[in-house]
Amino acid sequence: MTSRDVSPLGLLPQVEQVDLPKLALDAFRDVFSAERLGSIVAELRIKASGLQERAVIHINSTAKGGGVAEMLAMLVPYMQDLGINASWLVIKGDQHFFEITKRIHNGLHGFPGDGGALSLPEERHFEKISEYNAQQIAHTLNPGDIVVFHDPQTAGMIPILKKTGILVFWRCHVGADFQENHCVERAWKFLQPFIAHADKLIFTKEQFVPKFVAMDKVSIIYPSISAFSPKNQVMSPQTALAIVQHLGIVSIVRKENSNPALDFIRLDGKRSQVHRFADILHAGPLPNPTDPMILQISRWDRLKDMSGVMRAFVDFVLPKHKDAYLVLAGPSVHGVSDDPEGAAAYNDCISQWRSLPHFQRARVQLVCLPMRDVDENAAMVNALQTHATIITQKSLQEGFGLTVTEALWKRKPVVASAVGGIKDQIQDGINGLLLKNPRDLESFGHLINDLLDNTELRNRLAEQGHEFVLNNFLATRHLMDYLRAFSV
Repeated sequence: MTSRDVSPLGLLPQVEQVDLPKLALDAFRDVFSAERLGSIVAELRIKASGLQERAVIHINSTAKGGGVAEMLAMLVPYMQDLGINASWLVIKGDQHFFEITKRIHNGLHGFPGDGGALSLPEERHFEKISEYNAQQIAHTLNPGDIVVFHDPQTAGMIPILKKTGILVFWRCHVGADFQENHCVERAWKFLQPFIAHADKLIFTKEQFVPKFVAMDKVSIIYPSISAFSPKNQVMSPQTALAIVQHLGIVSIVRKENSNPALDFIRLDGKRSQVHRFADILHAGPLPNPTDPMILQISRWDRLKDMSGVMRAFVDFVLPKHKDAYLVLAGPSVHGVSDDPEGAAAYNDCISQWRSLPHFQRARVQLVCLPMRDVDENAAMVNALQTHATIITQKSLQEGFGLTVTEALWKRKPVVASAVGGIKDQIQDGINGLLLKNPRDLESFGHLINDLLDNTELRNRLAEQGHEFVLNNFLATRHLMDYLRAFSV
């Protein structure tokens, strides 16, 4: 590590409180029957009434990019709608801090990441940045307040802020199905001294819980999606097509005098339009609007195995379905502040794409979506998912995989790896197709071909997938799980 890798603390930005729009649970009247919604909200209000004298503060490391930020953007306003004094803070760090936390993140998934150390120098720097953030937050807390620290980036603040008399919940959104792994063990060894001070620990799956944690301190809570966010609100096929054409992904075949709408509804309820464009790497003519799109969309992260998706597509799907095309999409690599490896993972995909023969490159697109306007970015994602024929998530490991939830909600057939929380979302052959070995490219390609060849199967999986999300992975259930955990 050179001296330029560590920023003087005086140059770091201040902890940020995220401004959020007002959201009302009454919006779920468009999702649930009046009787069901009334029962849900009544129970939520009973649980929330016990928190009226306490603040609930969520803390994470980024306000945009990734599932945690998206969930907090809906959960915190819904908590406020229940009369809870809820807020969301975002900590700051320098490049080396986020290199360390990405190393831990990869380790919890069972992978070495950049192969760097997690030893005493890293621990000291982690503590220094954690103390910098904690000092800015401590004076805002009162004894009895509930603070939810999300993921490894925030863990270093727990021993410091615990002294203020708060109730500490540490929420870990990532993990591996196996604990007997050197990378997993190393990551937990680093985190253990910090999270040992938590009153309660929240995990997505019981398999993610390390052996040193007593299960009576653990709550298992699945993530959720917001049904009304710009990413998941109902979007017509016509609007979705217009947006993907605007982005430059699909060719424009426009009727005379047509003026396609690029509209979406922002999180605050205001109507807006998609104006920005994507950065796209492609070759040759653009696909036709009716060509089947295979889509994988996620962060540029090697654990998402975008390169494996590309290889499987060109080797096993394209030879049989020459009209199909693949879109690998993710955020602008400069738009996610807490992921220093995004650019490297994206560059890996570029190198692989450039090595393909021209006829294969012409059917593969690498798409970076702008992150300057979070709602607009979400609308772009919605358009891509709505227009896609098949959506994949071929992760090597996965905490939960909200992109799978989003796809199921939009009634899209999904092919995904049987890892982590994806296995809790997809019942193989019932509401999606699971790839048992995430490194088996040939089987992955064959599953995509099976769907492309069978319209009835696609439609059946799509309907079952939507129903499963409706009953299990919306914000109302997520809120109830949190309120139950807080009341223990």
